[in-house]
Amino acid sequence: MQHFTNETIDLSTLPKYEETPLTHPDPKYWRVIIINLFIFLLLIAIGLGLLMLFNESVSMNWVLWTALFIVFAIFVCLISRASFKRRGFALREKDVLYKSGIIAEKTTIIPLNRIQHVALNEGMFSRMFGLGTLQIYTASGSSGEMHIAGIEIEQAKAIKEALVQRLVINTKAENE
Repeated sequence: MQHFTNETIDLSTLPKYEETPLTHPDPKYWRVIIINLFIFLLLIAIGLGLLMLFNESVSMNWVLWTALFIVFAIFVCLISRASFKRRGFALREKDVLYKSGIIAEKTTIIPLNRIQHVALNEGMFSRMFGLGTLQIYTASGSSGEMHIAGIEIEQAKAIKEALVQRLVINTKAENE
């Protein structure tokens, strides 16, 4: 019979994920974000323009509405830029780490042996700049998903292939 132990772990001896150097999205991905922001803001501007055209009380205050739209557009662009600069990922020996967030920083770590599916997505604008989004899925549903956008397509394919090979090795080991 085995002797059961349940010793306390010294937390200072654990590796610190905060010290892991991260790979940031490709700088070309900022252009993709700008294009998407432009389309989003254009749709809002069209809606605001139609509202001013058909609503007399709104059209009387067109200067106020235009100023509010400009402030909103600047705010969204600044937040998007700050968010872009704070993103990063790392493929480590035993897991994949992804960090994002401005106000509330979110760090997701998925152990390699929990990965069930890996996909590579190339959006229309991302494809124009040779970029892709790596999508990593686990069995825990939407809480076990990781989407890493802005990776150069060749690097994304190499990471996907490495993860899939690891997935095949883990599956064979479980079946034996």
